[in-house]
Amino acid sequence: MAHLRIRSSIRRVLRIAAVTGTGFLYACSSATETGSSDTSGSPLGVAANGNESTPIYSYANAIHESIWVTTPFDNDGDGQPDKVAVDLIRPREAAEAGVKVPVILEASPYYKGSGRGNESERKAFDANGIITKVPLYYDNYFVPRGYAFVAVDLPGSSRSTGCLDAGGKEEVLGTKAVIDWLNGRATAARADGTPVLADWTTGKVGMIGKSWDGSIANGVAATGVDGLVTIVPQSAISSWYEYTRANGTLRGADYFGFLAAGRNNGRPPGVCDANVAELRKGQDDATGNYNAFFAERDYVPDVSKVKASVFLTHGIDDWIVTTPQFGTWWNALAARGVPRKIWLSQGAHVDPFDIRRAEWVSTLHRWFDYWLQGRDNGIMNEPMASIERTPGNWVNEPTWPTPAARESQLQLAWGKGDTGRLDFVQSKAADSTDPVIDTVVFTDDKALTEADAVSDPSTRKNGRLVFLSRALSRDIRISGRPRVKLTVKVDKPTTEITARLVDYGSATRNINYLAGKGGLVNLTTESCWGESTALDDACYIDMAQDLKKTDLGVLTRGWVDAAHRNSLTSPSPLDPSKWYDITVPLDSEDSVIPAGHVVGLVIAASDFEMTEPQSTGATLSVDLVTSRLYLPIANADESALATATAPHITARAPSPSSDWRRDSRDFAIAPSSGSGRDSRDFAIAPSSDGRPGSRDFAIAPSSGSGPDSRDFAIAPSSDGRPGSRDFAIAPSSDGRPGSRDFAIAPSSGSGPGSRDFAIAPSSGSGPGSRDFAIAPSSDGRPGSRDFAIAPSSDGRRDSRDFAMSSFR
Repeated sequence: MAHLRIRSSIRRVLRIAAVTGTGFLYACSSATETGSSDTSGSPLGVAANGNESTPIYSYANAIHESIWVTTPFDNDGDGQPDKVAVDLIRPREAAEAGVKVPVILEASPYYKGSGRGNESERKAFDANGIITKVPLYYDNYFVPRGYAFVAVDLPGSSRSTGCLDAGGKEEVLGTKAVIDWLNGRATAARADGTPVLADWTTGKVGMIGKSWDGSIANGVAATGVDGLVTIVPQSAISSWYEYTRANGTLRGADYFGFLAAGRNNGRPPGVCDANVAELRKGQDDATGNYNAFFAERDYVPDVSKVKASVFLTHGIDDWIVTTPQFGTWWNALAARGVPRKIWLSQGAHVDPFDIRRAEWVSTLHRWFDYWLQGRDNGIMNEPMASIERTPGNWVNEPTWPTPAARESQLQLAWGKGDTGRLDFVQSKAADSTDPVIDTVVFTDDKALTEADAVSDPSTRKNGRLVFLSRALSRDIRISGRPRVKLTVKVDKPTTEITARLVDYGSATRNINYLAGKGGLVNLTTESCWGESTALDDACYIDMAQDLKKTDLGVLTRGWVDAAHRNSLTSPSPLDPSKWYDITVPLDSEDSVIPAGHVVGLVIAASDFEMTEPQSTGATLSVDLVTSRLYLPIANADESALATATAPHITARAPSPSSDWRRDSRDFAIAPSSGSGRDSRDFAIAPSSDGRPGSRDFAIAPSSGSGPDSRDFAIAPSSDGRPGSRDFAIAPSSDGRPGSRDFAIAPSSGSGPGSRDFAIAPSSGSGPGSRDFAIAPSSDGRPGSRDFAIAPSSDGRRDSRDFAMSSFR
C-alpha cells in the first residue's frame, strides 16, 4: 500500500540530480514504500505469500548495467549493424544465489527527450555511462519483487545507433533483437566491446508502455517472437495508417517526418536525413492512401502470430491515439482466442497509473506475477474487462464489448423546423404533424468549430445537420463501434465528411480531456510505489480528473474522405450527378447515457481542428430515406431513441480552461529554412484558421545569423490587438546563447496578453529547444492553457521540435 506525502518545494529540489562532469550530486534520503511484507524469514527468492511476489530484494543494492544489442539492420548506412542501447536493473541477491529472474521491458524513443510519465522523467547515467535512473516506477516496484527491468532506446534515439522509422521494421525487429538476446539468440556488448550474456534471466519477457512504447509492444508481439510471454500496451497504436489517417483523411500532415526528425536525438546532424526523407515519401500525404509503407506498420494482419497474452488499457476519449486502435486490435485478438484483459477509462491519452493508481499497480503486479513468475493468483479467473462507465464509476464485466449489445438501426428524418430527428426505419410516426422531407442540403463551412457544430442543436447553422432522439425514458448503454451510412450527392470530386455522436443533457464530465494532461490535474500530494534511493525516487504526483457539470458531451467522432469510400488504396472521385452510399465509422465507444438525456447525431464536412482536409467548400445533398445511424446498444432498442418530433435543445458546448485540438493552428511552427541554430529554425507562422492567437503573437524571422536574443525578437501585432506587444523579449544580460538570452518579460500594458500567455524561462542553459518552453498561465485565465506549447523532445535545432501534439 502506498503512502502519501505532502509536496513541498524543498522535497522537489532534493529529487533533482545535478549533472556534473564527473558524476551526479544528489541530496535525497532513501525511502521505501510502506505496507511491505516482512520477508526476513523467507528463503532467498521465495516470497512470504506464494501467490504474490513481495519485495525481498534490495533495490538500493541492485545491479545496474548498460549494454548494446546488435540488430540485423543498418538503416543509417554507416556500414555497421545498428545497435540498440539497453539499460537494465536487476536484483543482486538473486544473481548471487543463482536465482534467474524474468524481465519487464519498455522500449521507447522518449528516454532522452520529452521523458516518460506525468513528470517527464528521463534516464540518468554516472560518469562511466552506466544507468543510474530509469523513468517511472517499474524498476523501483518490481526489481525488489524478483524481476529485472529493461529500458530500451529505440533505434536513433538517445544512445542507440540507427534511425527511427516510426513503428516500422527497424524499431519492431530492433526491440525483438533484445528479446532474442535475453533468450540467447542475439549478441550484445558493453561500451568497451566486452561481450555480455543474459545468463541471469529465465528468458520470460513482459513488455509494457504507453503510446509509442506500447505500439512497439504490439508490433513485437505480432512477430511471434519466442520469449515474449505478455504485453501491456497502454493507449497504443495497432495500425499507423489509422493513427495518422481517418479513412483517407489526413489527421496530421508530414507526421512521420515530424516524429522521426524530432526523436532521432541520439544521432549527429544529417545522419538520419535520408531515412527521414524515405518516411516522408512513404507516408504519401498527397493521396492519403494505404500503401506498402503503412502495411509494414499495420500489426493487425499478423495477429495470428501473437503468442503473448495481452492486457491493454485505453481511454474512451483518447483523441491522440483514437479508440479504433484498441478496438480493432482487441477484436482480432478475441477472434484468435488470445488470453487478454482490458481496462477502459473515460479519460484520454493517459496512463492508468494516473487515474486509478492503487488498483492499477495491484492488478499489474498480479498480471506479471501470473504470466512471468507462474504464480497461481486467480487473475485469469476474474472478469476480463474493467470499464469506467461514468467518471470514477468502474464496473467489471466478462468481456468487451458487452455481449448484450446489438446493432440498432435508426433512420435520419426531417420535419418542420431546423433540426432533424432519429426515427424508426422507413416510417413516419402516426402522431407526427411534420411534413415529409426526403432530402436536405448543406454546404461545408471550414470555419465551423466542433463547439459551434454541437451547440444549440435546435438552431439552424451553416455547415451542419443535426438529428435528435427523443428524451430517453431510461438509461441506455452504447458498447462497441457506431457507424453512420449516408446517401449523398456532392458537387466536388471529394469532400471530408465528419460525424459526431453527442449526449445532450446535464452531467458531470471530464471536459478537458483534449488538453495536454488528458483531462487530469496534479494534486498537492504524491504517493510512493516501490523503493526509493538517492538516485531514483519512486514517488509521484497524485492526479485527479478535471470534472465540470456541462450541458453536453461529445461521445465519439468519425471522419471519411468521400473518394476513399470504397477503397483505402485506390480512391475514386465522385461524379456530381450521382448518388453514393458512404459509411462513416465512428470511434469505438462505451458510455451510459442517462434517462432524460437526448442522443444527437451531428453531420458536417471539414474538421480543421482534428484533421487536415484536402478538399473543402463542397455542397452535400443527403437522401434521408436511405441514410442510417447504427448504434450498438446494450439494454434497449430503436424504440428508446426514435421520435416523431425533434425536441428543442439549447445546450452549449463547455469552454474548457485548457483547450485542445490543434494548438499549433494558432501558433503553427514552420519548418526551418536553414541549418543553423538561428531564429529561422524556430520561425512561427501565422495561423491559417482565423483564430486570434497567432496574429497576436506572430514571431518575425531573424535578420541576423547569430544565436543571441536579437535573432528571436517578437514583432508587434499586425492587427492592432494587444497580445504581441505584451511580450517584449528582454535582451540577454550575459551574451550566452541559452535560455537566459530569451527570457520573456511580463506585459507592462493593460491588455490580456501577458497574463494569458506567460512564457517561462528555461531551466537549462543550452541553446536547444528546451530554452523556449511555454508554461501554463498562473492566474487561471484561459489563454495560456489554451495554447500551451510543448517542450521539444530533444533540444535540437529543427523547429518541428515545437509541434503541439501530446503523442507521448
